[in-house]
Amino acid sequence: MPTLSTPDKELAGKVALVTGAGINIGRATALALAQAGTAVAVNTRASREAAESVVQEIRAAGGQAELYMADVADAAQVQQMVDGVIARFGRIDILVLNASVRKEARFTDMSFEEWRVPLSISLDGSFHCIKACLPSMIAAGGGNIIALTGSNVLTGAVGKVHSSAAKSGLTGMIRALAREVGQHGIRANCVSPGIINTSRPSHRSPRRDAKGIVPLERYGESEEIAATVRFLCGPGASYITGQTVHVNGGQTMF
Repeated sequence: MPTLSTPDKELAGKVALVTGAGINIGRATALALAQAGTAVAVNTRASREAAESVVQEIRAAGGQAELYMADVADAAQVQQMVDGVIARFGRIDILVLNASVRKEARFTDMSFEEWRVPLSISLDGSFHCIKACLPSMIAAGGGNIIALTGSNVLTGAVGKVHSSAAKSGLTGMIRALAREVGQHGIRANCVSPGIINTSRPSHRSPRRDAKGIVPLERYGESEEIAATVRFLCGPGASYITGQTVHVNGGQTMF
């Protein structure tokens, strides 16, 4: 991570809350926004040690960051977290909805409880976070909401009916929200990653070779997703809202 003393801090003075920020895309996004000059609220539900390392890395580079433990599916915990961020930093300008679960299950074997888990995080959790953060953004006269979705929304995937449904719902939620909050100077967009080189739990299916799947013949990196989030939060994207940016090496084209 480069030092935060570089002059290109297009988001200086802003405050960002990144959910699920301990590992992978969430971690890269927190670091990228810190590089852009934001103070970062690093959220995690369970990965305390990993999230603490993100906070320490940002601080070591001269930035501001705090750790907030909260389950986004719990409205009370979310409100307590957002109140804490505002008490610490004074405002929230950027909300990155990255928290998710990626457990796989065939639909024929899926219980209703398993079905509900990704929906409770991606949909209910996004509802709780947006509701809690909007008053601060409206009072400030603007803000950015970025939701991480995924290419499965377009392509489908075996074992991911529940998570694909959740991310599809999130895409529609953000698109409709953009129409409602635009009058307040708030922009809402989705970033849809393709297949990204991330750490994977043992229960996940092994990845296939990228050749024949991705035109660029490689899988993406978390930092490439984070760079897209950073762009959408910056001045260069000031007229972009209600969109889904697909970052997948050409895996989907339409």
